[in-house]
Amino acid sequence: MFENQKWLALMIGNSRLHFGYFADAILQNTWDTNHLQQKENKSNISQKKTIKKNLKTILETNNINLNYGMPLLIASVVPEQTALWQTYPNSDLITLDKLPLQGLYPTLGIDRALAVLGAGTNLGWPALVIDAGTAITFTGADAKKQIVGGAILPGLRLQLSSLSRGTAMLPSIDIPLELPTQWAKQTATAIQSGIIYTILAGMKNYVISWLEKFPDSQIVLTGGDRPILSSHFTTLFPELAAIIIDTPDVIFWGMAKVASIQLN
Repeated sequence: MFENQKWLALMIGNSRLHFGYFADAILQNTWDTNHLQQKENKSNISQKKTIKKNLKTILETNNINLNYGMPLLIASVVPEQTALWQTYPNSDLITLDKLPLQGLYPTLGIDRALAVLGAGTNLGWPALVIDAGTAITFTGADAKKQIVGGAILPGLRLQLSSLSRGTAMLPSIDIPLELPTQWAKQTATAIQSGIIYTILAGMKNYVISWLEKFPDSQIVLTGGDRPILSSHFTTLFPELAAIIIDTPDVIFWGMAKVASIQLN
């Protein structure tokens, strides 16, 4: 399906669609778009037309001059979007059983598994992936490509928005681009401080714990909030930050590995 040709990878995340454009096994370009809106009771034919129209627009917007029908490799954590994109005529869905990893369990998110596969394949094993997306996740695998485990917590935006939704008086707060003072005298800054410093302390704890088990491990940071967390983490913990590798495309590395397996 992917040999000697151009193809698309689509990671359907909780908040957005993440696309990668490959020429053979080489990642050429990446971009993000919003989820497609799926209307109830649409026929399969109508859904195919929706996909064709939107994919054509997506390709043209990103200056990719390719015909509709090119191979599309899909991974997804959103079932409704999965069903919509599977109406594409030349698509293949990645499932956990297609990954060359040990210790996989049924509820492990395909995004987490692909990310650690990409990190280990391209950078070496063991590997720990910190994904700063809608949720912040920690996923690690050892030198034998065995999933060791990990952790999940709400991401920056979820934590900030949950306080305003769940309380009567606390305001909605933006993510601080500058590291806030830790001991705040205003409610807005206090919220930023509590969330940012707690997340950063948690990151430090998990990184140190992982390095105690696997001192020669690769540690990577990915996800949409990666730049903000990386900046703040570097300010507080510069020595640890120096060993964390910035890898915005690590999930696509994992998808490329799956594509290469399917050729053999």
